[in-house]
Amino acid sequence: MATAERVKQDMPPKGGYRKINFARVFPKPFASSRALVGTYVVCTGVGWYLYLLNDRLVDKYQVESRSSIIAMTPLLDAEADREYLKQLRRNREAEEKLMKNVKGWKTGTLYGEPVYKTVDSNKLIEPGLNEYYVHAPDKVLYDRAYWHKYL
Repeated sequence: MATAERVKQDMPPKGGYRKINFARVFPKPFASSRALVGTYVVCTGVGWYLYLLNDRLVDKYQVESRSSIIAMTPLLDAEADREYLKQLRRNREAEEKLMKNVKGWKTGTLYGEPVYKTVDSNKLIEPGLNEYYVHAPDKVLYDRAYWHKYL
């Protein structure tokens, strides 16, 4: 074991330790308040200028888009009407093919009796969804009837 005479004790330096600075030190300001306000005003002005330039360009694109939609709408409506009538024709042909062996069956009637007795025979009676999609897969009818589920 070591004796107390041989161990050297750690003592403070001569003159003592230096003072501990515990006072709050504020950081130097990054910029003056005038410089910060000026920078804000300049950045805001440049931002508004660029926004207004872009807004004019967006307006031009929107006018172009609306014009193209207005120009295409009659054509698309005519194509949709044409496809509608073609599907009605396919339904009628499928009914004729399906019921050709049934005695007394006349296509477009219910066993020879017209379904709508008070309506002119040249008038188109639009079928409901179930009747329109009668020869289509169930998923097609479901997608058409519940289209809002996909929004």
